[in-house]
Amino acid sequence: MPRNPYYSGPLSDHFDGTRFFMRGHTADKPLGDLMRWRFKGHRHAWPKAAPSPFHDHPPARVEGSDLRVSYVGHATILVQTRGLNLLIDPVWSQRASPVPWAGPKRVNRPGIDLDKLPPLDAVLVSHNHYDHMDLACLSKLARTHAPRVITPLGNDAIMRRQDRAIDAEAYDWGQRVVLSGQVAVHLEPAFHWSARGLGDRRMALWCAFVIETPDGAIYHIADTGWGNGSIFSAVREKHGAPRLAIIPIGAYEPRWFMRDHHVDPEESVRILSLTGARHAMAHHWGTFQLTDEAIDEPVNALREALAQAKIEPERFRVLQPGEVFDVPA
Repeated sequence: MPRNPYYSGPLSDHFDGTRFFMRGHTADKPLGDLMRWRFKGHRHAWPKAAPSPFHDHPPARVEGSDLRVSYVGHATILVQTRGLNLLIDPVWSQRASPVPWAGPKRVNRPGIDLDKLPPLDAVLVSHNHYDHMDLACLSKLARTHAPRVITPLGNDAIMRRQDRAIDAEAYDWGQRVVLSGQVAVHLEPAFHWSARGLGDRRMALWCAFVIETPDGAIYHIADTGWGNGSIFSAVREKHGAPRLAIIPIGAYEPRWFMRDHHVDPEESVRILSLTGARHAMAHHWGTFQLTDEAIDEPVNALREALAQAKIEPERFRVLQPGEVFDVPA
């Protein structure tokens, strides 16, 4: 059995001593399936540039029950509420890739300049895929903001190998981390997986985050498949109907390959319904081409899924990088 370079800890219902897993969920794909997708798939061409007309200049703080959410792009989001500034999955690099000269490249710039971020209290990193964990960016943030970095088990070791200045704290599913007297963050399961290379699949944990506030929960799902839907119902049972659910809508084609790892827009709408979230915001689309669908397909498919479910489109907002959602109380 290979050695886990990131984490050693007790066995659990989602850790076998070497790899993390989700019971009843198949995460790994055989090499033949990967080759079939990459060489026999039907990949839509994206434009080389799809600039957003928006650019945000966030305030230093947002106090009280106000909730200001800025879409930086792809899965990177700035959440401001109760006097705290929380940055989720910060990626400012030009490519979501282990190398700077190949791999998925940005088609739009981040919606906030890195040096225009407000003082950061905490950074939440959901897992170690390159479109969610940007080590160069984390290193810069450590030196300019020195935030706490909250992440699932094993990812702290990856960050410290990059830069010991990154103040990473690693937690398991179900744990609660106090951020202030009024705000805490919970790490919750997702139907996904992890890897930085070819030999470390599922050796670091992944998660969704629930940010607990006096004004209702903020449920941020970084990446997930639908599975049997149970984890979404469980969030509502544990935390109540969220004030805001931040739900991925992209990187889902072809379905035969991606369905275990990424929801499609119809499933995103089902997540909204299961959680009972008062408001939702889309992410994980339109910046890096990771899969086969056209750049605008997730938004069009989401519009159709909302109409089919008889849900007003205003309840599930789609933002471009640099746009801001002032979430109603």
